[in-house]
This record gives sequence, C-alpha cells and structure tokens, in this order.
Amino acid sequence: MSIFSKFSVFDLVIIGMMAALGIATKPVVVPLIHMITAPLFIPGGSVAGGIYMMWIVLGAGLVNRRGAGTLIALVQAILVISLGVYGTHGMVSLLTYTIPGIAVDMSFLIIDFKRSYSFMGFFVAGISANLCGAFLSNMVFFQLPLLPLILSLSSGALSGGVGGIMAYVLMERVKKLNLPGISF
Repeated sequence: MSIFSKFSVFDLVIIGMMAALGIATKPVVVPLIHMITAPLFIPGGSVAGGIYMMWIVLGAGLVNRRGAGTLIALVQAILVISLGVYGTHGMVSLLTYTIPGIAVDMSFLIIDFKRSYSFMGFFVAGISANLCGAFLSNMVFFQLPLLPLILSLSSGALSGGVGGIMAYVLMERVKKLNLPGISF
C-alpha cells in the first residue's frame, strides 16, 4: 500500500500548489519583513515564517487528510534542495522544512482530532509550524544566545498565529465556494 493511496489526485494537486506557493512567497515576504523588523532589532525570519508557513496550514485544512501538512512540507524541502531556490541549506533543508509540516499535522491531530478543523486548530497549527521552523533554524544556523532566542521564538509564535488565522479565513472562503473535490 502506497503512502499516497489515501490521497486523491486532486489532493496531490492541492499539496503541490500549497508547497509551491510557500516556496514562491518566501523570497517576496522575507525582504519586505526585514525592512520593517531590522530597524527594530526583531528577527525577521521568524516573523516572515508565519506568512509562508500559512500555506502548509491551509493545505492541510483543504486536503483534510492525516499527513497532508507533512507531505506539503516534504515537497517544499525537495523543491528547495533540487531547485536551489531561496533559503536552501543543502540536505539540512530536508529537516528544517519537513518538521514544521509534522508540527502542523500533530497540532491538528491534538486540537482537531475529529478533523473538524476549527479556528483554534488553525491558530495552534500556525504557531507550532513557525515555532518549529524558527527553533530549527536557530539550532542549525544561528545559535542565538538565550534572550535573542526568546525574542525570536516569541515573534515567531505571534507571526505563526497570525498566519494560522489567515489560513483559517482563506479556508472559510474556499468552503463558501462549494468546489467539487474538496471535502470539509
């Protein structure tokens, strides 16, 4: 039995689109966020992360199957490694990109275990994805001292929560469209 057997072709298209949107928005969002956060000495990467982690959370909600967040993040990691796009750190990207997707799936499993995908589930999934991303980036690349790490993780949690809320709002808009192939 294939790992992909529980996903329809439509689900896999959504997974690919969300992964591509996450990768495509990163080089646009990060410099814009850095223009705002750099003068304030706030870590820009953890703030920007909430915006592009939003696509993992949204995709997991749209696909509505266990493991969708992990698969979206894994596709992002493979894209980053194979294409050498923005933010690539070689094979380490496999971990730093995939673990936030696992965090999304775990958050939905704990908060929305009946797969109802609530506001709180999206909020917590956004926070956990961005916290994992910010923490892993710090551990692998930056090794910040404790106080800047706390600031980075705090701003990452806030930004991740906002990204989760944005994903929830987008999900609600998609629900209203009653598109065929998307089951809620």
